[in-house]
Amino acid sequence: MKISLICIGKTDDSYLIQGIDSFQKRLKFYINFKMVAIPDIKNSKNLSKEQQKAKEAEQILKLISNTDCIILLDERGKEYRSIEFADFLNKKMVSSTQHLVFVIGGPYGFDTSIEKRADGKISLSKMTFSHQMIRLFFSEQLYRAFSILKNEPYHHE
Repeated sequence: MKISLICIGKTDDSYLIQGIDSFQKRLKFYINFKMVAIPDIKNSKNLSKEQQKAKEAEQILKLISNTDCIILLDERGKEYRSIEFADFLNKKMVSSTQHLVFVIGGPYGFDTSIEKRADGKISLSKMTFSHQMIRLFFSEQLYRAFSILKNEPYHHE
């Protein structure tokens, strides 16, 4: 199985970039993981929220195939404890999921076309975080999940 994280826009803050890079390097030992950043929508100030979400959706849909399992990272999604998230990933691997794609939406969330295509939604918290921070939090949780699956000492419970 391979895992991708699709997000809108680039990460600007160096401390976030360093953290994300650190977890991406660690994840190489467990899984084929890549992060794909879609460029910010140009002239978004001239677009309505719905138009901006639709343009973001067009870009996201270009990156996924019909066989990909799509999970949206959304505050209204299912919440997992770290051990439960590890179990979720394990079930995806056991069920022969080829490509698991997580998606972070833009500032206004997801277009209905993406929500219809999605296979599920996960919430990392009921709190709202910047889209750039979510990349770091997700990368860390993904690493934590694989360390749990491998019975390594990173996670303590």
